[in-house]
Amino acid sequence: MGSAGTANGTITAREAGLVACRRCGQVHQSDAQFCKRCDGRLESRDTQSLQKVWAWLIAGIIAFIPANVYPMLRTATLVEQSESTIVGGVVDLLHYGSYGIAIIVFVASIMIPVGKFMAIAYLAISVQTKSATHQHERHIAYEAVEFIGRWSMIDVFVVAILSALVQLNTIATINPGIAAVSFALSVIFTMLSAQSFDARLIWDADRTTNAR
Repeated sequence: MGSAGTANGTITAREAGLVACRRCGQVHQSDAQFCKRCDGRLESRDTQSLQKVWAWLIAGIIAFIPANVYPMLRTATLVEQSESTIVGGVVDLLHYGSYGIAIIVFVASIMIPVGKFMAIAYLAISVQTKSATHQHERHIAYEAVEFIGRWSMIDVFVVAILSALVQLNTIATINPGIAAVSFALSVIFTMLSAQSFDARLIWDADRTTNAR
């Protein structure tokens, strides 16, 4: 199903009278309504894709705010109790000389989520406005969003592992803070936003701008 513009003479599956199932990839004639392989509903385009993208993206951004404001980790020992946010945890790691881990946590917990917010918003705006500039970057941004999303939960994984391993009754305990839930929700909402984006809209935008 080619995504190139009219300049090189290729056509899309839609123009060829074909539609592919988004579940299993089976190709059907455009008048088919359900997939003969998995019974999934067939749609040439998800007409509500951008609405769902923006809804999930806004929800993800809202959840990301308390994830960085409230404590991600609660540590209790015999002598003291402490709480640390994501940024606070990065600062503590730097203070104790764990530069590599600090960089990984900062990239996975701050840079990747923010970058994903920006990439999804860029895709949605670019498709809505059918921008003629940086057409190739739309495809790269979509692939990047799909690839980096799997690494966004590393902070939650670290908290879960520490909470499971460090449970020494009154001597020392580590428990996740409310930010862990907010961060997990933010990642989930962002993943749903990316999954809601119909990549075929990129092809339509490319062909519209190339036809001008």
